[in-house]
Amino acid sequence: MTMSPHESADDKRGTGTVLSDMRVMIGSLTLANPILTASGTFAAGREYSDFVDLTRLGATTTKGVSAVPWEGNPGRRLDETASGMLNSIGLQNPGMEHFVRYDLAWLRDNAPELPVIVNVVGHRVPEYTAVIEYLEQAEGIAAYELNVSCPNVDAGGMAIGVDPAAAAKVTSACRALTKRPLIVKLTPNVTDITEVARAVEGAGADAVSLINTILGLSIDAHSRKLIFERAVAGLSGPAIKPVALRMVYEVARATDIPVIGMGGAATGTDVVEFMLAGATAVALGTANFTNPQATTDALDELIRYCEQQGVSAVTELIGAVRPAS
Repeated sequence: MTMSPHESADDKRGTGTVLSDMRVMIGSLTLANPILTASGTFAAGREYSDFVDLTRLGATTTKGVSAVPWEGNPGRRLDETASGMLNSIGLQNPGMEHFVRYDLAWLRDNAPELPVIVNVVGHRVPEYTAVIEYLEQAEGIAAYELNVSCPNVDAGGMAIGVDPAAAAKVTSACRALTKRPLIVKLTPNVTDITEVARAVEGAGADAVSLINTILGLSIDAHSRKLIFERAVAGLSGPAIKPVALRMVYEVARATDIPVIGMGGAATGTDVVEFMLAGATAVALGTANFTNPQATTDALDELIRYCEQQGVSAVTELIGAVRPAS
């Protein structure tokens, strides 16, 4: 059977009707739908494959990949909050060689049609470029996401992401090494996130993703001690959604490149709200810990919403929010 231009692989669901076109584009990359996984919450997909049909995702974004193995932060790493969680993982990962040999190989064998976005981390520019240079030799990578926004490392990460010039420098250096789509993940821990977004756009980014976690603190009242050895940690989950929506709204209007929204998204309705604010795609993160099927549940809800609202293509939602009056 040949599909029409506005029909995806998921368009037939036994109802006799054709569903909305769910396709979106991030740079030159076409995704079957706008549902992504947020880096650090889905590993590389293997751990969730017993619960989630990976082929239904728009894309998966891997855990951060560094040039050499990182041990991560010492001490306690997670603390649940009233509406989310704090984490201080420190981007622990086994390094780029292990990623290609095991994780990427597994994805190629088990979900060859799934676009893989590799989250790239480093302490300084040469570490980011080393990962890009190495991964350029590998097959099965759809795009890169430069993590210049993690608050849980001593150097690089957020230290780069809060400075527009530094963020532009690492973006430009990586841009020179690849023709694959380049996404830059932005931190909310800045005065004006649009300044950083415009800087990386000017340096060659094909898209930006936002937001990463918000700095928070947790204290044990009984011991009177800090929970985390680094004191501050990254807050994620439903509590940060209003902040994330505001920043997506601002960045989408300040730049001409696609925005991948994230930060508290857990349902199809959340996805709609982020897209109305200006996001082209939306990543679910902390929600995966409470509901391993959050991504596909959100996709089903998004499809139903589009059908009920008469939305013929999901791209009609991008930036389509209306004034309150």
